[in-house]
Amino acid sequence: MTMSMYAASIPVFQHMLRNLAFILEKGEANAQARGFDPAALTTYRLAPDMLPFTRQVLIACDAAKLCAARISGVEAPKFEDNEATFADLRARVQKTLAYLETVPASAIDGSEDRQITIPVGREKTRTMSAQAYLTTWALPNFFFHITMTYAILRHNGVDLGKADYLAGAAGR
Repeated sequence: MTMSMYAASIPVFQHMLRNLAFILEKGEANAQARGFDPAALTTYRLAPDMLPFTRQVLIACDAAKLCAARISGVEAPKFEDNEATFADLRARVQKTLAYLETVPASAIDGSEDRQITIPVGREKTRTMSAQAYLTTWALPNFFFHITMTYAILRHNGVDLGKADYLAGAAGR
């Protein structure tokens, strides 16, 4: 049995975004329990040339939202990208999940060969099939930014493990 484009995208995004929300809850709770300003985490980066924690979360949300829009043709909402707190970031995740709920399977299934053109850098674009876009660009990018969010929190002493990343609240 083959896997549909919908099954390979929307449920995967939803699952990992719910796990991301759980990881964010744990990060904020850790900062509060240790008595420091959570902004120390939301502005943290692992390397000088790396985007900070907040941007990692926003890009993960955008990766899911924009992929769903591009492969389905269902317009994605525009978000302001002004989130600064853990509460703001959790709300962003919830807005992304709410959008994904509106994308029908019928708009995605059968889109494998649809041509998708995406920006690559400031002045270039790349065109590929929707299936290639999903499997070789959107999903890896999405997982990368969730992993960086996890890594920043873990690096800063938040009690996170593989179960939190893979199963979220269900892993506890």
